[in-house]
Amino acid sequence: MSTWEDNVRRVVPYVPGEQPKISGIIKLNTNENPYPPSPMVVRKQMELNNLRLYPDDKAAVLVEALADYHKVDSDQVFVGVGSDDVLAMAFMTFFNSDKEILFPDITYSFYDVWAKLLDIPYRQPALDENFRLVKEDYYGENGGIVFPNPNAPTSISEPVSFVEDIVGHNKDVVVIVDEAYVDFGGESALSLTDKYDNLLVVRTFSKSRSMAGLRIGYAIGSKKLIKYMNDVKFSYNSYTMNMPSQILGTESLKDDEYFQETVNKVIETREWFREEILKLGFECPKSSTNFLFMTHNNIAAGEIFEKAKANKIYVRYFNRPRIDNYLRVTIGTREEMEIFLGFLKSLLV
Repeated sequence: MSTWEDNVRRVVPYVPGEQPKISGIIKLNTNENPYPPSPMVVRKQMELNNLRLYPDDKAAVLVEALADYHKVDSDQVFVGVGSDDVLAMAFMTFFNSDKEILFPDITYSFYDVWAKLLDIPYRQPALDENFRLVKEDYYGENGGIVFPNPNAPTSISEPVSFVEDIVGHNKDVVVIVDEAYVDFGGESALSLTDKYDNLLVVRTFSKSRSMAGLRIGYAIGSKKLIKYMNDVKFSYNSYTMNMPSQILGTESLKDDEYFQETVNKVIETREWFREEILKLGFECPKSSTNFLFMTHNNIAAGEIFEKAKANKIYVRYFNRPRIDNYLRVTIGTREEMEIFLGFLKSLLV
């Protein structure tokens, strides 16, 4: 006999990094920034009022601030509730043919979830043996392309010339470049958005701007791309971004000095920590992100993960083909990374 469950859309959901509820831990598993947001943001939040009112559905104050910051027109900017919301809206808007969209086999694991949820056919070209994208794999006929640059969880960045090569070979589809980590050393493709009307660049405030809790993401592209995305957004939910996010996100953009200072602190700690773990026999590609992708020949990544967790140190382990002996380790404060380094040294004695 048929039941209501016969018509349920069944998907395997994306699983984010663990969010432990215990105190006294070192949390290096979700790529959050270890430093607080700008003091200007903290001060501004004390002034928030009128929360009884609906927020501006167009988030105009934030859109204008982003347009000014990136020196583009405001109708080239789309904002959403974190870059996940922006990416999901882009999938919904642009990936509607019967052709397969393309994204790497080792990449952000939400892409295949959205593709399955929205019944989008997809194919995942394999990264090479050094975990690099092979641009020629994206030259053939397809229904669209999406990839992070720098990639996650590998931490590897490709130059803007590499991105342009892929976009130039795919002018009849939309190419989405997910730049969630670009501020930590990657080369942005934003300069290409005026040249290619099919390129969408997606960013987030969650990493480099220390505002993961407010869920602010945005995209920059041609006016035509942004109009199509807004048409879908306003047909789905007009009030997607809350008032505090709009106001505090705008405030963050005003304090570029603090932004650069905290980004540089993360980079400095990353480079120091990488050099130290290489001395311990770890292998780790040069990172352009706020995390490292590391492996050791003499001890399994799963074992390190479990023992670190038992010592209240949380890192990310992916039990998946090709990367099941790697850990993704977020860069915390220098003090946190020194404690983790001490743990690794004791483990390898």
